[in-house]
Amino acid sequence: MGSLRGISVAIFVVQALLASVTLVSAQGSTNGSRWQTLSGKAPSVIAHGGFSGIFADSSFGAYSLALLTSPPDVILWCDVQLTRDGAGICFPDLKLDNNSDVAVVYKDRQKTYLVNGVSTKGWFSIDFTLRELGNVILSQGVYSRTNKFDGNNYPIMTVQDTYGQLNPPRFWLNIQHDAFYTQHNLSMRSFVLSVTRNRNVTIDYISSPEVAFLQNIAPSFRRSATKLVFRFLGQNDVEPSTNQTYGSLLKNITFIKTFAFGIIVPKSYIWPVDKDLYLLPSTSLVLDAHKEGLEVFASDFYNDVPFSFNYSYDPVAEYLQFIDNGEFSVDGMISDFPVTPSAAIDCFAHLGRNASKQVDLLVISSNGASGDYPGCTDVAYSTAIQDGADVIDCPVQMTMDGTPICLSSINLIDSTTVAQSEFSNLTTTIPQIMPGSGIFTFNLSWSGIKTLTPIIASPQSQYKLFRNPRFKNAGNFLTLSEFLTMASNASSLQGVLISIENAPFLLEQGFAVTDAVLDALSKAGYGNKTDQKVMIQSSSSSVLMKFKSQTNYDLVYKVDEDIGGAQSSTIDDIKRFASAVVISKDSVFPESSAFITSATNVVPRLKAANLSVYVQTFSNEFTSQAWDFFSDPTVEINSFYLGGGINGVITDFPKTSNRYRRNRCLNRGNQIPGYMSPVQPGSLYQLITAPYLPPAEAPNPFLTEADVNEPPLPPVAAKAPSTSPNGTALAPTSPNGQPKVAASTIMQLLTVFLAISLLF
Repeated sequence: MGSLRGISVAIFVVQALLASVTLVSAQGSTNGSRWQTLSGKAPSVIAHGGFSGIFADSSFGAYSLALLTSPPDVILWCDVQLTRDGAGICFPDLKLDNNSDVAVVYKDRQKTYLVNGVSTKGWFSIDFTLRELGNVILSQGVYSRTNKFDGNNYPIMTVQDTYGQLNPPRFWLNIQHDAFYTQHNLSMRSFVLSVTRNRNVTIDYISSPEVAFLQNIAPSFRRSATKLVFRFLGQNDVEPSTNQTYGSLLKNITFIKTFAFGIIVPKSYIWPVDKDLYLLPSTSLVLDAHKEGLEVFASDFYNDVPFSFNYSYDPVAEYLQFIDNGEFSVDGMISDFPVTPSAAIDCFAHLGRNASKQVDLLVISSNGASGDYPGCTDVAYSTAIQDGADVIDCPVQMTMDGTPICLSSINLIDSTTVAQSEFSNLTTTIPQIMPGSGIFTFNLSWSGIKTLTPIIASPQSQYKLFRNPRFKNAGNFLTLSEFLTMASNASSLQGVLISIENAPFLLEQGFAVTDAVLDALSKAGYGNKTDQKVMIQSSSSSVLMKFKSQTNYDLVYKVDEDIGGAQSSTIDDIKRFASAVVISKDSVFPESSAFITSATNVVPRLKAANLSVYVQTFSNEFTSQAWDFFSDPTVEINSFYLGGGINGVITDFPKTSNRYRRNRCLNRGNQIPGYMSPVQPGSLYQLITAPYLPPAEAPNPFLTEADVNEPPLPPVAAKAPSTSPNGTALAPTSPNGQPKVAASTIMQLLTVFLAISLLF
């Protein structure tokens, strides 16, 4: 079925995907631990409509990608709908309008029907023949996902077409609305029996949320290899044939056993969450069902729909919670992103905390574990150490009284509650540092900054993705000396990274930031320390040149813009003062509209010059990643390491990166499975048809010698008095020696002046 144009495009998609994904036989988990599933075997991966997180649900492209990125025994899921002439199609919903262009092709065919007693308007499969649906193409039905592949003309496929064209290892039919079809004189029972009797189609599972339907067909499958599974919907939803809620049916598992081999439950049935989206203790559902001999399949797994803050936006962590918690394991997981449960099962389950590293990838924190706690606080740093960071970082800022502290930004508004504090009138504008106004660290003494409350950063808040709100104000800020003491006491750390920015400006204001760092390191014993290395990072070559002339520390040059390459002479210049370089993710894999378009030669050229390459910033939120990484931070890290060849990651979620490099799938040589193979740059971008292509973007510029070379640091200027007579902080001095007056103070003076003028 389907137009020839649609089929030819689908074939092209498969060929492109085969070229972009390494397909090898996946190895089963070999860790020797018995799975806590009912059978004792590894849980199953069920691809919900194929890889529907990227391609249109139930499309040829979605099913193909699922086969290429999943284990050899993956199960392809098909939601069955019936057409007016009784044909069974794979389509995610009773209504056709949300996942296809049917409303455009047949504008006047909208109808209204009662569905489980609810009046529902739309374009229904029962109003179209199979031939008519040949003019309809599939589209992405989840609007937060990319629609760039909707121009590929994926046709609606019948159940038989889907099986015949894809030959899945295992096939699952979900029958969601038997009662509705029966009301319209269509028999889902007849269709299911006809398909299962077809020697050219093998159906491994049939599920339904309707008791009567499964009871009706159960006698026909008593001696069949096909397994019947009862699907639970929301606990307060009513099952139509018994008129009981699914929550009440759950209390009678013994009854379910009379007609079903297993059950499907939403994941919240197993691990509920509270009103704030934090995990509650698990229920006994899996253990209870296993006692009755029922397999348990968990549904509603989506990499791009957060479920609980406990997972830190890491979908692998969520899957592991259901299969590797020490008490039970579900028997299968139904996912729109099957690559992730595939890796969780085969590569990460049962690793243990002391699993050895399989690859040499340096994990450097970004403001500590700032994905879970306010950055640069004691709790963020201690969590980063606990989560396995090799190096913890301190972005050094200077206080009014000359104390070097660790803070993510020189502007206190970015990471503290200073704007709501008694210091809110200290707002100034300093173009040399940043556009707009701020309240800067050198406006306050250390004693004043210590009174401020930290604020967790949520860089993806524009997408309503907030970090760990229960602990958004946790922790205390540290001086550089306190940070170094904490790091020195952590035997697991390889070293520390001290980041210095705005040094020339600070020196002109009388703040000897480089000297303060050297002094703190010396007093902390890092001058002759051998068990932990010191890394000094800056985007200023003059800062690094000064450290090179006085120390043997590892010097790291930060490229503070996206680049498309670097001149040979520029690389030679960098080698004069640095042994490593920090670059952006876009400098490795350039993006356009969140699709990777290509790979640069920046990393191989820097490494050829014996410069280590660290890339920033790796975050877990799916909106921070290109579509190519399937909304999975582990896929992204893997692609940058195995595909991009980088030496280290700078991340605000060090736990995810640390776990990645310990997974057992990385030591298999040529037998690395498809779900642990790096993505091929541009492979998805090439599948976007012309009308859907994003506007062409100018390539990133090359890094030149002029970008790198800087004059030596200026001498430390004479410092103005640090406090006014009443003990409040003074505004900083500008390069011309004149004090910068806060905007609020100017307004107060203007108000007084106007009041006086009115008297005369």
